[in-house]
Amino acid sequence: SLKGSAILCRAPAPARGCAEALRACASMAANFQDVKRSPTFMVGSAQQRGMLEQFQKREQHFTEEYQKNKPLCFSARAYQQTHPAKVRMGYKDADATLTSPMLLGVCDGVSQLEEFNMDPSLLPQEILRICEELAMLQLMPDMPVSPQDAYRGPISLLKEAYQASESFGSTTVLLAALDNGTRIHGKLHPMIAVLSIGDCELLMLRRTNGRPSDLEAVFHTEMQRIDYNVQTPLQLARVDERIDEDFDESIALEVIEKGSAVHCVSAYEGDILILGSDGVFDNLFLDEIVEICNEILRPGKTVDFVPTTPAILSQVAQRIVKDSHAKSDAKGGQFLDTPIGKGGKVDDTSVVVAEIVEWTEAHKEIWSQVRQKRKWKSVLSCGGMQCGGAATSSCSNACQADDDEDRRAKAKSRGPEHESEYSESDDEEKPGCSIA
Repeated sequence: SLKGSAILCRAPAPARGCAEALRACASMAANFQDVKRSPTFMVGSAQQRGMLEQFQKREQHFTEEYQKNKPLCFSARAYQQTHPAKVRMGYKDADATLTSPMLLGVCDGVSQLEEFNMDPSLLPQEILRICEELAMLQLMPDMPVSPQDAYRGPISLLKEAYQASESFGSTTVLLAALDNGTRIHGKLHPMIAVLSIGDCELLMLRRTNGRPSDLEAVFHTEMQRIDYNVQTPLQLARVDERIDEDFDESIALEVIEKGSAVHCVSAYEGDILILGSDGVFDNLFLDEIVEICNEILRPGKTVDFVPTTPAILSQVAQRIVKDSHAKSDAKGGQFLDTPIGKGGKVDDTSVVVAEIVEWTEAHKEIWSQVRQKRKWKSVLSCGGMQCGGAATSSCSNACQADDDEDRRAKAKSRGPEHESEYSESDDEEKPGCSIA
């Protein structure tokens, strides 16, 4: 006996009689007694039926979202802060973040370039700005797209953005593009394409047991570092003779084409995405990030999805940055554990916290206005971009027409201790306008 475990036995062919068959089975059973892990045991019908019922319950709300056949978008907030120790040393925050309905991004610029009289924040900012403009042309649902502007994936998008940029610098890149064009069996099935160059990371959370359950990690990217050194991530760069006399932009394009780590994952309403620089993921364990999210993003009491308010998303982003910096401060003479060792890493820290929500007619109307205004680029630039000088009346009217909670639609990198403009922060003194 194997204490209740089931073993299927069959006498060797040709049949040699019942006695020989029983001896064969007894021999097999004896052999299994010394095996701690049996290869495979038969599962009874009743047990399988119960398991199938559980699978059906876990997947039910995903099936319901799939059947609704509706386009989705991001509702996002960003927050970044220079580490106090780096502020004291005089380093500039070179991080940049992007929070738009169809594209999220984090870039971590190399601050060391300041030693060569370069502004390390320019290239990260410019790359994300152009990526956002391309995403507006290529990924907005129900909007006309010319053949030359068709979305061809995140690698093509980043290549086009890099070729259109001019700034010098070096940066890691993390993009998450929401593509509503994917169809499975004729039904809309939104997908997120994640592109990573370097050591920024993305973590996706989902309520796998239904709306009333806690968030669980369902997807996580891996960092790209040269020789696993925390100081040398893979980077996208443009430099001159001050750093490298032999630099050729073809090298950067090769990094995009061959060095990008690309993943495609299904998107469901209510999913939470955390995009962070290495200042986040070098200092916080994944379960610590999940715990922060579950502490603040409490599950609903009904099965119907209710979008999280922007203020709550901002709260999550600020908490993640705060806890990341706290890891490098000794408590009682003791440093806390981090993924890279005790005390973690003193670094600029930026994070984007996004929730996947339904793309509505309101989104479409507002972003149609933004897209139209982009054609007047020589006069002003709106949609979350700052307008130079006093905002014109048309820009101001468009901005004021939006609801306060959803009015910021684009992220532009800013200085230390500021959120992106697609956030709840209203402490900016410069004149500007933003449209959600």
